[in-house]
Amino acid sequence: MKASLSLSFVSLLCISIACFFLSSNFILQVRGDDPYRFFTWVITYGDIYPLGVKQQGILINGQFPGPQIEAVTNDNLIINVFNNLTDPFLITWDGLQQRKSSWQDGVYGTTCPIPPGGNFTYVMQAKDQIGSYFYFPSLAFHKAAGGFGGIRVLSRPMIPVPFPPPSGDFTILAGDWFKANHTDLQAMLDNGADLPFPDGLLINGQGQNGNTFTVDQGKTYRFRISNVGISTSVNIRFQGHSMLLVEVEGSHTVQNIYASLDVHLGQSYSVLVTADQPAQDYQIVISTRFTTPVLITSAILHYSNSAGPATIPAPDGPTIEVDWSLNQARSIRWNLTASGPRPNPQGSYHYGLVNTTRTIRLANSQATINGKLRYAVNSISFIPADTPLKLADFYNIPGVFTVGSMPDNPTFGDAYLQTSVMAANMREYVEIIFENRENAVQSWHIDGYSFFVVGMDGGQWTPASRQGYNLRDTVARSTVQVYPQSWTAIYMALDNVGMWNIRSENWARQYLGQQFYLRVYSPANSWRDENPIPRNALLCGRASGRRTRPL
Repeated sequence: MKASLSLSFVSLLCISIACFFLSSNFILQVRGDDPYRFFTWVITYGDIYPLGVKQQGILINGQFPGPQIEAVTNDNLIINVFNNLTDPFLITWDGLQQRKSSWQDGVYGTTCPIPPGGNFTYVMQAKDQIGSYFYFPSLAFHKAAGGFGGIRVLSRPMIPVPFPPPSGDFTILAGDWFKANHTDLQAMLDNGADLPFPDGLLINGQGQNGNTFTVDQGKTYRFRISNVGISTSVNIRFQGHSMLLVEVEGSHTVQNIYASLDVHLGQSYSVLVTADQPAQDYQIVISTRFTTPVLITSAILHYSNSAGPATIPAPDGPTIEVDWSLNQARSIRWNLTASGPRPNPQGSYHYGLVNTTRTIRLANSQATINGKLRYAVNSISFIPADTPLKLADFYNIPGVFTVGSMPDNPTFGDAYLQTSVMAANMREYVEIIFENRENAVQSWHIDGYSFFVVGMDGGQWTPASRQGYNLRDTVARSTVQVYPQSWTAIYMALDNVGMWNIRSENWARQYLGQQFYLRVYSPANSWRDENPIPRNALLCGRASGRRTRPL
């Protein structure tokens, strides 16, 4: 009897401790019966040799690239990150919308860095999302050292998917790479210089033919392709095979066939490739776009019964042709009859019939400020504050930033430094025009949102440009390109309260000021609109020493 009572007491004590641990540190609110997926990541420096030269890379659990995140719509992701670097560290989740919780976005404007030797547990939910995304380090210039990995969010079993289940699901993380360590690249930018031309291209952290994807003849496979580079667009093609486009950053697309596909910085695509050729080894070729010279690398598409290398020529790709890329971008359309994360068809949301309440024009530019190279949006070159903006907003700390310091329209005046924040209200429906009067392609990402790419064209945008908008079946995504001397227009419903980063995905431009924050505000101050500050939130800067929430 005594042993039984002791055992019961210990069991009860363990359960109580576990419940307290979860409720007081991690779980922000009950999310029904949605499953939880737990990850523990240890971040370290390690030697890597992606281009044959020893470099200091960022590893996650000893891996470069980092581990793949596998999830299903509405899954809760609990990722405990231990920072064993000598520097502060943050990870952001490109494309995961962090519904009602910009606290978890993993950029410095919302989250204090994880200090060396410290840890932080991200508590996220893939709420009403499907698709292909990736994560990467957002602080300093860590992105140039690795620390990135793929994210797959699968549909729930009862939700129809507009193509048969593939025989395999592969991830391709492609992008440019530098032989210099990330600290050296950062020092170049800090000293006022631009980055040199990249030294090569990587596929999943490897150079030429460093990856092999094995397929069975006659079967169809899904390839999720993300551009995780820091400076260049790329083009991908499969020797002797075509690609059937099926998904773009969470949107099921009209299933067009492409021989090659442009993937701009920060973008993600899913294609189906059928192994319908003679049993040989074929090249998956990736090359840079709009660059001179053109960098090329490849991986191997290996048939399991291969008789040897393919005898057909390797496929050529486009190089500097802008019109070719523009026309391809316009051909990517929303599949109106397919389900997204929910069973109702994607096309049941008639984005083109909603009246916009506000027009925002954003013009990127290059500038020299205090004798150093900078980049700007509407003539403002962003500088980080001493305190994350979200924390300053929550605690009403004065002097960190000014709401409304980012104007709705470009001035085309001299650029200046500021911690720029644009004011916006919950439930506005905005039109944003990205204007690029420079001679390099731009790539823009908006955290916390998916938006509709209603138009893009060369020249300057005018109100008459709206006559050419696609208001029926354009794709919804979170990262969009703007071609040289061109514009791109998007529609976006502001339905996610928080502090959200709008940035260039060219990481040197982002680092040197081509970014700002969008403060989406609700006067209700309700948990219905925004999750409360996490109990485990790190506090730094002028927020140090304050309390989050009582246990």
